[in-house]
Amino acid sequence: MPDSPERSDPPDPPDSLDARLLPATPSRSAPVPQGRAARSWHLARAVGEMAAGAAAQGLSQWARGERPALSDLMLSPANARRLAERLSTLRGAAMKFGQLMSMDGHGVLPAEFAELLSGLRDRAHVMPATQLVEVLQAEYGAQWNRRFRRLSFAPIAAASIGQVHRAETHDGRVLALKIQYPGVRAGIASDVANLALLARTPGLVPAGVDIAPLLERVRTQLLHETDYRAEARAAHTYRERLGSDPVLTVPAVVDEHCTERILATDFAPGAAVETLAREGTPQALRDHVADALCRLAVREFFEMRLVQTDPNFGNYLFDAASGRIALLDFGATEAVSDERIEQLREVGRALRANDPSRLAAAALAAGFIAADDPPAQTRGVVQMMMDAGEPLRHAGRYDFGASTLAARLFAQGRAQFFGEGYARTPPADLLFLQRKFFGTFMLCSRLRARLDVATKFGSQLDEAA
Repeated sequence: MPDSPERSDPPDPPDSLDARLLPATPSRSAPVPQGRAARSWHLARAVGEMAAGAAAQGLSQWARGERPALSDLMLSPANARRLAERLSTLRGAAMKFGQLMSMDGHGVLPAEFAELLSGLRDRAHVMPATQLVEVLQAEYGAQWNRRFRRLSFAPIAAASIGQVHRAETHDGRVLALKIQYPGVRAGIASDVANLALLARTPGLVPAGVDIAPLLERVRTQLLHETDYRAEARAAHTYRERLGSDPVLTVPAVVDEHCTERILATDFAPGAAVETLAREGTPQALRDHVADALCRLAVREFFEMRLVQTDPNFGNYLFDAASGRIALLDFGATEAVSDERIEQLREVGRALRANDPSRLAAAALAAGFIAADDPPAQTRGVVQMMMDAGEPLRHAGRYDFGASTLAARLFAQGRAQFFGEGYARTPPADLLFLQRKFFGTFMLCSRLRARLDVATKFGSQLDEAA
């Protein structure tokens, strides 16, 4: 847990801000650590806390005659809570890395450990009001509080790079302001260097694997995501390419209130789509929402050629009043080349045909495997990809709620990642695209949807065959 001097509840707004500002509600609050030394200290302390926790647990198990592996001790649920708390306080690249490793509870980490880390996607600590005001003053000037009729100090959401606040302009327009944490961009390089050290934690990454390319991709991705002007342009482009849709909508960017560290859009009402997973939600509604988001994944990749690669469930808001889904957060938007589309289209055809030889050739062309990979790695990757194509080969509606595919892929992926001869990760862009498709699968699973996946992808796979 963070030291007590670093934590504080948001204070009441000072008198100079007057009644147009709504005070914050109590929340987990901690200043964003700034500067290389402060951020390095937090990450080093996270590793130290994990080591101390592992030592205590190990001594207890040894006293009972057990001989636990060091990796199992380091990746315990208690250590996951310690690490998640530190990353939540740090925010920035460190927290983003935790999100990438967790994959919503499925990935290369033990399931219980990853499940705890998955909470990082939307439950970061929030900035104290004093630090929030400093950012607002730096971006909007000393008279920033006159810009809006109302601005709530209580964030709607808090994630790795910034937190979102609701505001109302003097002409009554309701906005969502994504406000970037101070020092996040400046701290990216040192965060990534420190993450390279964290990755040496036993059980996180196989000793023979070079994760430098992935960390470099995290670094460049974070630099891109902290450029809110670039995100505003990406949101404009995405909104144009999506066009008019009966279910999906992208809130308009409000340029006059955007800066380098504040992104202003129209406020989108609704709740995260995962709330529809609650008991009592009609199957037809869950299928309708999942169908729209699967259709979106197909359109993004094959037609729009612009993929939002962060499948955070909180980026999809369902508005019960209108029945529409608002799409949020375009900092992780990835343009897709014609060559990559054709490569993955051939992968899809091989999966649908249940043809391992064809799939191996397609995987080699795309970069999932390489000619000099260890044979065990090649066999494992091809088998995992073949299994992942199960929904494409299923006739009629695929029952995501009853499917055990995600659990099977997790078990295979972990055995593959830590097994014989694993030496290389695929190109970073493939990992991010793969994350989007797997995230969509996980959302369909969460909603227990029943969808005809084969038909949905079929026309795109047949194109230019």
